[in-house]
This record gives sequence, C-alpha cells and structure tokens, in this order.
Amino acid sequence: MDRFPQAADVDFHSPLDLSKAAAAVLDDEGRVSGWGAAAQRLLGHSPDDVLGRPATRLLAVGPGRRPSALCTAHRPRNAVLDLRCRDGRTLRAAVTFSPLAHRGAAATVVVAADLAALRGWETQLALLQGLATESSVGLTVFGTDGRVVWGNVSTDRELAGIAQYVGRPAADLFPEGEFISRHHPPDEDQVMEHVLKTGEPVIGMHYRGRAPADPVREHVWSCSYHRLVDARGEPLGLFEESLDITERYRAQERLSLLVRAGKRIGASLDVRRTAAELADVAVPQLADEVLVDLPPAVIEGRQPPTGSAPGHSLLRMHGRTPEEFRTSPVSYPPSSPQALSLATGRPVIGAAPPGAAPAGPHSCLFVPLLTRDAVLGLVTFRRSGNPDPFGSEERTLAVELAERAAVGIDNARRYTSQHAAALVLQRSLLPQHLPEQSAVDVAYRYLPADSRVGVGGDWFDVIPLSGARVGLTVGDVVGHGVHAAATMGRLRATVRTLALLDLDPAELLTRLDDLVTQDSESGADDEPGDRALGVTCLYAVYDPVSGRCVWASAGHPPPIVADSGGTVAPSAPAPGPPLGLGGLPYENVELRLPDGSVMAFFTDGVVEDRRTGVDSGIDRLAHVLTWQRCPVEELCDRALATMPAGPQADDATLLLVRTRRLDGDRVTDLELPPDPAVVADARALTERQLDAWGLSELSFTAALVVSELVTNGIRYATGPVVLRLIRDRSLLCEVSDGAHTAPHLRRARRDDEGGRGLFLVAQMSQRWGTRYTASGKTIWAELPIP
Repeated sequence: MDRFPQAADVDFHSPLDLSKAAAAVLDDEGRVSGWGAAAQRLLGHSPDDVLGRPATRLLAVGPGRRPSALCTAHRPRNAVLDLRCRDGRTLRAAVTFSPLAHRGAAATVVVAADLAALRGWETQLALLQGLATESSVGLTVFGTDGRVVWGNVSTDRELAGIAQYVGRPAADLFPEGEFISRHHPPDEDQVMEHVLKTGEPVIGMHYRGRAPADPVREHVWSCSYHRLVDARGEPLGLFEESLDITERYRAQERLSLLVRAGKRIGASLDVRRTAAELADVAVPQLADEVLVDLPPAVIEGRQPPTGSAPGHSLLRMHGRTPEEFRTSPVSYPPSSPQALSLATGRPVIGAAPPGAAPAGPHSCLFVPLLTRDAVLGLVTFRRSGNPDPFGSEERTLAVELAERAAVGIDNARRYTSQHAAALVLQRSLLPQHLPEQSAVDVAYRYLPADSRVGVGGDWFDVIPLSGARVGLTVGDVVGHGVHAAATMGRLRATVRTLALLDLDPAELLTRLDDLVTQDSESGADDEPGDRALGVTCLYAVYDPVSGRCVWASAGHPPPIVADSGGTVAPSAPAPGPPLGLGGLPYENVELRLPDGSVMAFFTDGVVEDRRTGVDSGIDRLAHVLTWQRCPVEELCDRALATMPAGPQADDATLLLVRTRRLDGDRVTDLELPPDPAVVADARALTERQLDAWGLSELSFTAALVVSELVTNGIRYATGPVVLRLIRDRSLLCEVSDGAHTAPHLRRARRDDEGGRGLFLVAQMSQRWGTRYTASGKTIWAELPIP
C-alpha cells in the first residue's frame, strides 16, 4: 500500500542508501571489478562496457580529484565528481569511496548518487530537524493506545519537559483544557479514536486551556490530527500539530464583540436596558463584571450636569430587567482613579487595592461615558477570574464599547425626555374627567399602539350642549408621537369650539375640513401637515328630550348601536372623505334611540385584526354590545378583552354611551302666538311650572328671563314662538322662533327705550346663547338650581 497516495514523490530514504544508490567495486589497480544494476540505471553503461576497464574512463573532462587518490585512502572519503554517461551527458554526482581491508579484486566499494537528489534529501532532512527543534508548531506523536511517544522542542517547552509525559495518556497534558470548536467530538480521546479508525485527519480545531509551563494564563491553540502508518499501511499511531493562536483568537473575539455591540447596545431606547446591554456584551470576553454609574438626571431623562465631572452624585445601576432594576448611590474621592477618569475624560487602569480579598477584582479599567458636550457617567470593567491585566488593545476595545453605550444612553435619555413631554402634552389635551350628563352614561378606554411610547393620535370628547343635549366625538390622526398628539389636541379643541356654536354635525365637519385644508396648505415644507398625516373624525349630537341622535363622519367608522332590547346593528355609513381632502359633502345621519340604548364610538385600532380583517373585529364588538344591560364600564373591559393578543397595529379608542331620555314631567312646551299680550301668559306658566317642580325660589329670576326672551322673539320674529322649560341639572329656558337672525348683546344708552333685555338675561343666567334649527333659531338661557 502506498503510504503517500496524494504525494507519491515524497521519499525520506537517502539517495546514498545501498538500496537506491549506484554501486561499483574497484580493484587495487583502479579497474572496475563490479558493476551494479543501479549504476547502470544512473549512468547507462552496461557491465560489458565497464568491467575490467579503468574507472577513470567514467570521469568527465574537467576539474576534480582523481579516483586513485581516493581509492588509496585508509578511510571512507566523499567527493563530488562529474561522471560521464553513456549518452554523452555529464552527471554531477556525490560519490563515497570505502576502502576494504583486504585488497585484491575487490579493493574499494564506490557508491554514487545524483548530487541534486542528495541535496533535495538533505533539505527534507533539515526540514524535519527544524520541525523537531526550531518550529513554533508543536508536534506530538501518540501511539495507537493514545499515549505520548514523542514531542518536538515546542511541545517540550509548553509542557515544561516532554519526558515526564511519555507513556501517559493525552488527557494528562492539559487536564482542564477543552475544545471550543463546534461540529467535532467533544474531547481529545474521541478525536484521536476517530482519526486512528478512519484515517481522516481532523484539522483546525480550537482548543482552550492552560499550559503546564504557563499555568496562570489561558491559551488557545489550533490543533490538527493525522494518522501515522508504516510501509504496509498499518497504523503506527498519530501525531498532533498545535499552534498557539491566543492573540489572533482574542483579536477575532474583540472584532466579534464589536459586531455584537453594534447590534445590541442602544437598541432599546431605555437608559437602564442600555446599561444592561453593555454588561451583557462585555461579560465574560472583556471583563468578569461591568458596573455602570450614571447621574440621576440622565436616568430620569433630563440634561446631564455640566461644569464638572459628576463624581460625587452618581447612581450605580443594578438589574437587567425593569422588574430587577434598582440603584444605589456611589461617590468617588477626588484622588481616586474613578475621579481621575471622569475629570480627564480618559480611561484609567487601576489595580486591586492593598489587602483585597483573593476572590475580589485584581484589575479594573475605568472608562468615562462621553458625549459631545457632557460626561454621562462611568463604566467600570473588573477582572477577578481572568488573571491577565487589561492591555492596550483591551483598553481601546473598552473605550469603543463605552462610546457606543454613551451614544445609546444619550439617545435613550433624549427619548425619555421627549416621551415624557409627549405624555404630558397628550394627557393635557385628552379629557381628564368627563362631565356628568343627564343625557348619557359614558365610559371610555384609550390604548396607544406602542405601550412604551404611550402617545398616539386618537382623541374623543363629550361636550355639554344647550337644551340638555350632548356632543360626542371621536377622531384618529394617523401616526404616533409628539406631532400626532399636537395635531390631535388642536383638532379636539377646534371640534369643541365649533360644537359650542351649536352647529349640526355635517356643518361642523365642513368647517373643520376647511380649517384642516387651510392649515395643510399654509404649513412649512419641512413640517408634515394634517393632510400628510391623515385625519378622520365622527361627530354626533344626542337630544335626551326627543331621543334623536344626529351624526356625520369624515372618513371614520360609523357607530354601532344596541337598542334596549339587545338588538345590535352598525349605523348606516355616512359618505364623507377624511379631513383635509375636500371634494364630497358631509351628510347627517339621524337615529331615533329608545331609552337605554348603547352606542359604541371607536377608532380602527379597536376592530383591526391583520389575521381576520376589520369585519371580524366589528362582529366581536357587536357581540359584546349584546350584553348592553351591563354597566358601560364593564362593557368596555369586555370589549378590550376580545381584542387579539400581541402588539397593536394602531391606537385603540373606545367610547361607549348609554342614552337616557328625560321624563315628560321634566319638560314643558308652550306655543305662543306673535302677540305681545302673551308675555304675561309665559311668565305665569313659568311660575306655575317652577312651583310644581319645587323651584319657587327661581320663579322671579326665571320669569324675568322668560319674559325678555319671549318679548324679543315676538318683536323680531314672524310666526308663532315656542317656549320650552327643562328641569335638568340646571333650569333651561328656551324660546324658538322662525327667524334666522341672531340677537346681539349690547349696552343701552340712558335715553334708549330698549336694548336691555339680553343684557339682563346674560347677567341673571350662568350661560346663554343661540342655536340655529331647520326652521329658525332658539335662544336659550341656563339658570343654576340652588
């Protein structure tokens, strides 16, 4: 069997070996008396050509020593001679003359070989000697039983003497070592058994351990295993070649650490998590422990202190999750290495303090967390298990990790500050406490799409209107963050202002659309307007006297209504584009709601489900409303419980309204002809009704207000005048007529005979106003009930 099937020209026999070299025998007169087959192959001369002839005939013309002198020597002599081949070539050969003690026909044995082949063999031999004595690659030979047979000088140095390990198993060389390469057998015995059994080499495995010659420091070697066989192909054992790659391995580890740091540090936008991410990345490759100390201002999202390094007022971060997070105060004396690092903005290496416990840190590296304009804090890298002190390359690595962490912490601090500002803004813009209404019972839920951000563009409102009516609105600004919250607040305030003008829903949305369009067209190029964001809105007015609800939508989902019998159905859609697009008019939709009906106003986030679609979400909400006899707060909780688990795609706002009707005995209507004489009848009716309601103490004030309102209606309007009294949380006095001209409050001069009526009404009521109806207008005044 060929020992080297992939390298057939490898031969470690010397060309002067008798089994290969050209051999001849000379007699004592220098004539050829013996000629071997190898000599014939080397020079081409047959025995008949050379036997009995002088050996000098085989020499080529040229310088060189004569064979007679070499033959007469008393000991073996070597020479380089130019020999003549039968084909005329000249062969430079290495020749050895070995004289025999007995002289005669066989006086000298001559052995010759091609000089070039000999030099090649000597080079191979020098290579083997170099590997054994000078190479930095460790070579160790093991027998078929896995025990040490031989090791070169490099192995001898690492083991502090190979002789003591000869005959011992491989496991004794590095008792605590381990393979750290994957996809290979886990221990050396299995690796060697695999190589011996299959003949397949195992190349480039990484092995980590402590060499007997350097038991303090941990090293990493690249190891390969090859089988050794004899000339017949039978296994003799195997050899291991090992190269110490500790520095290269550490450099690769540092590079991979930086790659991990780029992916992980600062991804959370949370100061506490960023500090924990730094520790996760650096331990255990760079340090055994990492401590992060930050000023309280940075943790809270405020501007870091300026003017001096914050060495006296830091908090040490503990915990890697919000549940585990805590802080402990820490301060550094001015002469400490920590204070020096903070003051200079440079890393400082510190040794273990005198008398420190053996298990404590023996080497510390202090690195400041720097931004462009401030010192954010300090990172401490500690080593206790790793005996190596921090070197220059590791210090550079620590600085780069600290720079990445500083950027992440500063971004998290800025985000925390902006997040807090956005939350304050949104909370100030959304209703904190909905006013109690006789017309409706209300419950609501607001869930931002990102629970971490907590800021979205949804809004809702409940607006008290005249005549015991109530305005209900819900809207959605696409997007999240401060800009969406600011747009939401501006639109909510605008809707409330327009609602207090007693506009009907379609008219209110038309006015709101005009304002949004103007705002979009006049906005700066670098500031996205409401058109770019996308805004939808629904506005409804409910009248508890008539049970009538009128609503209009600007691209918003219609409400879902459950009547008092439990029948649930979505309202008919009201076509209308989102705000700011224009083009189509807005239309009113009118509903007649029985007492105790429940209306659900919602944004897309409540019913959106990527897996099943919006219709499925509407069906879920409609099913919840079949439980309409439950309190509306409970219905809100049931509705949110049916939403799909996991992160939301959009903000979710739900407003549930249970309607109430005012009893007939709390409302009085009186139609009056356009005759000034009926003013007295209106006063009398008011006094009688208030007496029946037990509100006699309001009789004088109410009669005066009614008198002025009826008088004003009869004087300036045409057709009949309708007086309505409503007993609610306050006393409402309303006078309706067919004129569309609204009266104006003014201050009458001394000589004016009129013009004081509305002034008196304004002074004697807590609120008053005018609203337009399909047939004219209504002037109303609200008097507080004592």
